[in-house]
Amino acid sequence: MDYAKLKGVIPDSIIAQLPALAKFGIDGPKRLSHLLGQCMHESANFKLLEENLNYSADGLLKTFSKYFSAADAAKYARKPEMIANRVYSSRMGNGPEASGDGWKYRGRGAVQLTGKDAYNQLTAAVGVPGVDFVKTPELVNPGYSLISAANFFKSKPNMWATCDKGVDDATITAVTKRVNGGTNGLEERKKYTKQVYALISA
Repeated sequence: MDYAKLKGVIPDSIIAQLPALAKFGIDGPKRLSHLLGQCMHESANFKLLEENLNYSADGLLKTFSKYFSAADAAKYARKPEMIANRVYSSRMGNGPEASGDGWKYRGRGAVQLTGKDAYNQLTAAVGVPGVDFVKTPELVNPGYSLISAANFFKSKPNMWATCDKGVDDATITAVTKRVNGGTNGLEERKKYTKQVYALISA
């Protein structure tokens, strides 16, 4: 695959990560096209690589009603660190709200890596001495933002087998459902995936 053909389409910081993707099972243009197409949509073409938790009180009640009463929502509104520590506490390997783990291990990367367990698993998967995402979660962006997404894809059972079926509408839809849980942004995902495939398979 000629990665140089992607210059100007995706950022140089993302292109720099492409050679490292082979260890995650990305061995051809179909798999790479699906990964990049999904990531381009999820991250606004790699511009949004960190979770935005700057919710209003109404936003908290709509998105995280399980964690906030109306009174709590008013106290937490527009306080991203407090919000993260509440909604991500005591799950995904995180400690209680007071531990600060929710904020420390908030969503990062092209497909949001969230929770201490996920950061720990990525550290093991990357296997680079001195690179510890639990100790230094900020390392995810930008240098491992795509690598973390590749690791996410690899963790999904049969994801690569799905990608290998092709770069047609039905396959992109199937991959989207695995990534998104639905078909949000499907048309843009199709556009990006096909754009990348046309470039790197030529």
